[in-house]
Amino acid sequence: MAEAGSNVTELFRASTAHSPSYFTLSRAGASAPGGGEGGRQAITDFCIPCNPYFPTPEMFDELGERLREILTYYPSGADTITAELCSVLGLNPQTVAMGNGSTELITWIDHLLVRESLAVPVPTFGRWTDQPMETGKRVDMFPLPESHGFALDPASFVDFVRARGSRTAVICNPNNPDGGLLPRHGVLALLDQLQDLDLVVVDESFLEFADAEADSSVVADAVLRPNTIVLRSLGKNFGLHGVRFGYLVANPGLAGKVRAALPKWNLNSFAETVVFMLKEHRLEYAHSLRLVQRDRQEMIWHLSRLPGLTVYPSQGNFLYVRLPEGVDGAALRDRLLEEHGVLVRECGNKIGSSSRYLRLVVRPQTDVQRLVAGLERTLYGTQVAPGAQGLMPVPGPGQVPGPGQGPGPMPALALPYASGTPAVDRLMRRA
Repeated sequence: MAEAGSNVTELFRASTAHSPSYFTLSRAGASAPGGGEGGRQAITDFCIPCNPYFPTPEMFDELGERLREILTYYPSGADTITAELCSVLGLNPQTVAMGNGSTELITWIDHLLVRESLAVPVPTFGRWTDQPMETGKRVDMFPLPESHGFALDPASFVDFVRARGSRTAVICNPNNPDGGLLPRHGVLALLDQLQDLDLVVVDESFLEFADAEADSSVVADAVLRPNTIVLRSLGKNFGLHGVRFGYLVANPGLAGKVRAALPKWNLNSFAETVVFMLKEHRLEYAHSLRLVQRDRQEMIWHLSRLPGLTVYPSQGNFLYVRLPEGVDGAALRDRLLEEHGVLVRECGNKIGSSSRYLRLVVRPQTDVQRLVAGLERTLYGTQVAPGAQGLMPVPGPGQVPGPGQGPGPMPALALPYASGTPAVDRLMRRA
């Protein structure tokens, strides 16, 4: 099984802007020490930002029962599926274009609407930097300041766009990977100040997970503006990345231009089936978002209590964390996977980030227990988090693992470390 673990870590080292897919990892033998067939168990995924509470088990059962017909027959045309989605969301179909995932829509936005340049804050979703560069556009990258928790300052971004002469501007709200959210009034002010640009895109792919204000979306405003597109994700929100469906909202002219370029059957039968199930499951979906919001707060609390780890404010279904000084995120990622069966997203291949940072998907507390235990053992060689409910307490005297009782701390933390908490410092010195 050591060879399988080596194969998996090599996949991460060979990847560029994105992590290897779940299926690639499975074929490489990604699994964790523990129970199950052959003494292995499935990995706990903190890498792919999915909703763990939706679809419900009953919905999956229904999809399973209909699997044969879903795979056998052609889907309806995109117009039919789009009309149904709009009836659920209360949108005008003339203002919507559905795509085979938001990445397909980003591709067509670039080809059809972006001229010579595009400005975007970084770090952010990789396709907003990679896609225009692949088609020869100039990408003007505005660095988000770590000193302000990677929060976007709209005025500074507008000044940057003006100084660079960018013709298109993009913001992700919440931003990926840090989860920073610009309030609705801030987004509208930004749109007002950039109304002379060819195009402004607000990527709201993760906005459904936010709870900072009642409604942060600018969808209703986009349809009234001549140069604004709002991008929304369905796969991320519904926990169905594999279905590949998302949509954009804009004034009828912009939306129609994108819609006319899309293939008639760009949406598959799984996407159609899920869209037509939504009306009956609105309450379950709303409940799933509340559970993710609860889990996010609990996960922030647990991670923030690990010495040397910085957790940035997030309104997404993921957290952006800075590792303790001297810790290499790629080495930590490999050890967490090989020794603890925990898969994390190391951000060294994200423009504007480095291997000092991880993006961790929000998951239920039982999974967070496994993550925290893996981080404690790998970073410090022992458990150091205070005794929160559901998590193991700090070991007392004589309880620090001895030789053969678990992996040692990462070499980067072998030097004296000061957390500011004397009890923790004593534990660290013993580790």
